[in-house]
Amino acid sequence: MKGVRKMILDDVSVTFPRGKSIGLLGRNGAGKSTLLQIIAGTLELDRGRVIRQGKISWPLGFQGSFQGNLSGEQNVRFVARIYGVDTDELVAYVAEFAELGQFYHAPVRTYSSGMKARLAFGVSMGINFDYYLVDEITAVGDTNFKRKSQQTFKEKLSDSDVIMVSHSTGTLRDYCQTGIVLENGQMTYYDDINEAIAVHESNMKRH
Repeated sequence: MKGVRKMILDDVSVTFPRGKSIGLLGRNGAGKSTLLQIIAGTLELDRGRVIRQGKISWPLGFQGSFQGNLSGEQNVRFVARIYGVDTDELVAYVAEFAELGQFYHAPVRTYSSGMKARLAFGVSMGINFDYYLVDEITAVGDTNFKRKSQQTFKEKLSDSDVIMVSHSTGTLRDYCQTGIVLENGQMTYYDDINEAIAVHESNMKRH
């Protein structure tokens, strides 16, 4: 099945089917962000393997891959070539979405953190993925930009799924149908996000 992703860690196999978004829960330091990096392919496994079928985003809002001496537009052109999308279309989309004005043509090293976040979010929304990876961020910028970002993201999820890390159970319920709980180095998949949240909350009551 296109888009199915399987993770085999320490002889435990978990399959993520398309059509169901997944919330990642666990204590601070449990490995949620690390797991997201493993799924993205930016962190190598010590053992086990991840089988990916379909297109997976980088963590939404991630700014670390931008080249500071290149302009925002040049960085977008570079990303477009890597992901095999129409360069001019992506450049135009991000220019309109990110609302950077003339800074779009200035070196990224001159950007504020908010401007970099706008650029990163715009690039993420300009490319269609089977799965979007989200680590505690769904919108950036002022109120109007946040509203636009949230609306665009929800529109994307009509054809895509999300794997989300968030400390807000309300946010996880809004976006996710299934869940994974990380506890004591073990990963447990639940087909119902409410069950995953209940297990996580029970874990948090124990020392």
